[in-house]
Amino acid sequence: MLLFLQEMSTMLFAILSSFIFALVLFFIGQQRFERFTWLASLLPLGLFIYFAQFIPAIANGDVIHFSTKWVPSLGINLDFQLDGLSLLFTLLITGIGSLVFIYSKEYLKENNKLLRFYCYLSVFMGAMLGLVTSNNIISMFVFWELTSISSFFLISFKNTDKESRKSALLALSITGLGGLSLLAFAVLAGQLTGTYTISEMLTNPELFAQGELSIFLLVFLLLAAFTKSAQFPFHFWLPGAMRAPTPVSTYLHSATMVKAGVYLLLRFSPHFSLNEYFGTILIIFGAITMLYAAVHTLFRTDLKGILAYSTIGALGIMVFLIGIGTAEAITAAIIFIMVHALYKASLFLVTGTIDYGAGTRDITRLAGLRKFMLPLSIAGLLAAISSAGIPPSVGFVGKDLIYESTLHAGLNAGLLTTIALVTNIFMVFAGFIVGVKPFIGKLPEHLSETEKPNFILWGPPILLALLGVVFGLFPGLLGNLFTDNIAAKLSGVEAPHLKLWHGFNFIFLLSLITIGAGLLLYVLWKPSKSKETFIQRFDVLAPKDLIILFGNLFSQLSIFLTRLFQNGYLRRYVMILLVILTVVLGIHIFINPRVFLNIEQIKSLDWNEIIICIIMFFAILFTVFSKSRLSAVAGLGIVGYAMCFIFVFYGAPDLAMTQFTIDTLTVILFVLVLYRLPKYLRMSNPTNRIRDGIIALTFGTFMSFIIVEIMNENPVKNVTEFYSENAYVLAKGKNIVNVILVDFRGFDTMIEIIVLSIAAIGVFALLKLYLKKHEK
Repeated sequence: MLLFLQEMSTMLFAILSSFIFALVLFFIGQQRFERFTWLASLLPLGLFIYFAQFIPAIANGDVIHFSTKWVPSLGINLDFQLDGLSLLFTLLITGIGSLVFIYSKEYLKENNKLLRFYCYLSVFMGAMLGLVTSNNIISMFVFWELTSISSFFLISFKNTDKESRKSALLALSITGLGGLSLLAFAVLAGQLTGTYTISEMLTNPELFAQGELSIFLLVFLLLAAFTKSAQFPFHFWLPGAMRAPTPVSTYLHSATMVKAGVYLLLRFSPHFSLNEYFGTILIIFGAITMLYAAVHTLFRTDLKGILAYSTIGALGIMVFLIGIGTAEAITAAIIFIMVHALYKASLFLVTGTIDYGAGTRDITRLAGLRKFMLPLSIAGLLAAISSAGIPPSVGFVGKDLIYESTLHAGLNAGLLTTIALVTNIFMVFAGFIVGVKPFIGKLPEHLSETEKPNFILWGPPILLALLGVVFGLFPGLLGNLFTDNIAAKLSGVEAPHLKLWHGFNFIFLLSLITIGAGLLLYVLWKPSKSKETFIQRFDVLAPKDLIILFGNLFSQLSIFLTRLFQNGYLRRYVMILLVILTVVLGIHIFINPRVFLNIEQIKSLDWNEIIICIIMFFAILFTVFSKSRLSAVAGLGIVGYAMCFIFVFYGAPDLAMTQFTIDTLTVILFVLVLYRLPKYLRMSNPTNRIRDGIIALTFGTFMSFIIVEIMNENPVKNVTEFYSENAYVLAKGKNIVNVILVDFRGFDTMIEIIVLSIAAIGVFALLKLYLKKHEK
């Protein structure tokens, strides 16, 4: 038990260590941090070693659980779970994160905001680790949102660049929509299953397939996953996010953030195993996304733009495979997650180093860079080979599994295989155009002074590319560590055995066609600005432009309504509010009249209550028809004091004192403000006053009807009884109102006090500015 508690606290600390590290960095300061920047890389490296220690246990089929109470009364806890799927993602997050941390030290060494960058990067890493290890859907949502927020700051790191800020807002808007969908899914699934623990939800898979609300569960989950993993038509935020520094693109768009949606689909695929629409929708949207993005790689000239669309295509392939859902498909998806993370991270880092040394990412201006960047050209070649699925890379194993999955997919096997084949051909082209094209050919004159990169800028990409070859030579390592475990649990069927060579068969023929056609396309098709301009003509039909158009129309409508209803006069706002409430109340009264006046209750009024009501009535008349503002304020004060007497008559002296205090202060404030205004100046014409009188009288009449209706209802007193029974027992107070304000709703009261204090400070500051201005 002691060992379990120790492991539990260690796990919680491992998840939170990134946030703690970011907080520590914040107080260190930029100058001190610059001396010890390399120490920042020890955090992801240490976390990688920590999670790697669980490999033997996970490989044996164990599932390791950690739990810490958070809000137990609502069933919300910091539950963490390590199984094959979450371990794979944690190793990718921390492993590639270590290389990105190291790479960033050199890539951004001249940036004066380096400390801020590492803070954002650390928070993002911690959020991703929390997301993939969470076993509680609410805590997963919290970490999900933290990834969106931290990625916003990373994408907009160049905050002086207008396009960077615009891209960051766009990414936050789209992924924020997905966050709301995930929250809706979490709450609905928790209410239906009676638990927020993800593993416990699996005991009721029929609720996700056959329940009345199963369609909403499916829509909310898919919307969350599609927005995060850039599926059509929500894909357009990802190319814009390439405005971020290259280390950010490497980390977010190869192994972490964009795969969060894929992780979500994999994690909940057993829950939706009985849902007939789940797989079909994933296949359709995955196929559209992978084809759409793959075609776009042909027309882009920016290396990061090509990588962005090839990433979207790869994510489409993953969703496509999850939709097929067989053991072969799940195994292919897991292998492809690993393959894509390795070669795409390597290609991003290669692109970053090219941009760092040559000063451009334009593929039409890049050639012959092997003269200055020979080690980097090797990394690019190996990554391109893995991307193309050329043996002996692990990409070859992944391509074979994709074709094996589509060929065994049933009636639509031919169509699905054709879609996969066309997409993979374009992926071969994209990998070689980024990893090989910049280094071959004759060196242009404008690149003759290209800066040679040091080891930190070419070491990480070549290491990632070499891992793609190592895992290709020994694919059994991936099978033993991950796919055998994950695929069996997600699909319920034993995973296929991984090996590099399956012999000469139809799948091998498809791989040869993919490689050959892809290389031929690379040789024959030359990206150019004219081709990019041509494809941009169709942007008016693209989802991005359509959504932006809708947003602009909505913004114009908002401006129109704002100008219509908000003209800067408070009296107009009050009038509009009262008119709307009058209409709503009037509709309710006329459609469902339930007003019954009890004459016996009126007859039981005491003479002192009648006198107070008469005083209030004449005070109101005096206030309405008085020509002096000060007299009108005095009349309002009389109305307020009369209410104090009514509270006293009905046994509420505390409310009477509160009413007395508020009315006294209100009268004093009104007098101080109105004293300097002309006494008899009319601020409105008779027509407006008649209109206002009719609105006020109608609203007051309808409110009276509603109050009478409420008095005739049989009240539900559960809350009242709870407070009356527990006020003294739990809070040791006999005044129920005070106990509610101070104890039961203590945080609400504290926040209200804070808000009022902030408002008071703001008013005080404005008054000081006003006084200083007039003193001068």
